Amino acid sequence: MATYEELYNLRTDSALKNKVTTACIMAAETVMNELITVDNHDNRLLWAKGVFANPSAEANRMFMAILAANAAVDVAVIQSATDAAIQANVDDHIDLFADGS
Repeated sequence: MATYEELYNLRTDSALKNKVTTACIMAAETVMNELITVDNHDNRLLWAKGVFANPSAEANRMFMAILAANAAVDVAVIQSATDAAIQANVDDHIDLFADGS
């Protein structure tokens, strides 16, 4: 289990942050192409546009949520997460940030 200090220090892990940023961009592209019947589509579309406008800002918000969601595992596991695992975490958190604000 990662300690709070370890989780806090991970926020400066550039390799991990780059993966989350890329996963946000990929998720935004998926949202741009999803059916309008998907729940919360309008807000998801606003989120996707925000990602394309400022990927780093949106990824920073997403990054902290992903770290919190994975606090039960060791830092080494978080740092060695596959692209697919990171993408799944981002995809699972889109609606948290797709709130229309």
